[in-house]
Amino acid sequence: MSFPGKQLQRCWHLIDAQNQTVGRLAVQVSSLLRGKHKPTYLPNKDMGDTVVVINASKVTFTEPQKKWKDKVYRWHTGYPGGLKERTAAEMMNRKPTEVLRKAVMGMLKRNRLRHGFLEPRLKIYPGSEHPHTAQLPAEVEPVAPVPRNLHRHFHYGLQHYAHPASYQEGIPAPIGKAQVEHVELVEDRSTTQAGQGPN
Repeated sequence: MSFPGKQLQRCWHLIDAQNQTVGRLAVQVSSLLRGKHKPTYLPNKDMGDTVVVINASKVTFTEPQKKWKDKVYRWHTGYPGGLKERTAAEMMNRKPTEVLRKAVMGMLKRNRLRHGFLEPRLKIYPGSEHPHTAQLPAEVEPVAPVPRNLHRHFHYGLQHYAHPASYQEGIPAPIGKAQVEHVELVEDRSTTQAGQGPN
């Protein structure tokens, strides 16, 4: 599959982090940043979207009473004796957005793609206010799941991502003869199995 280039669609996603688990939320955010929810995903290309996270100061852990005290963040300033460490509770009091940011960045590979493209597209805010109202749609809709069947994956990719300028909304993308026969064969099998019922 070739890189779609200018025809690539980039979206803005608004996520409310209130009462969300840090690890599970970081998995969703990192997938949107890399573009893994798109059928045109390529691991070596910048395919991701922009993610805006609000209420980052209200995230939680799976075991909040334990992890807020026991989880430690360590880093080095580069000077002799410059090893620093802070607990998750101290980090939340000083910089509320860093707890979620470090979790997301830890799930991304440390390469030029991360530092040049993925990090700038992650917008995290401690409260519910953010300056990206103009970029975000009026109604934020959940991301449609990517079809796992081969024939539906091909149809979904053409209709939604590969060539958005060629197909209007509501007009299905063309499907080859072999794919149509495969779809009919699968439907016939499912109908036959449903008619037989349990033995």
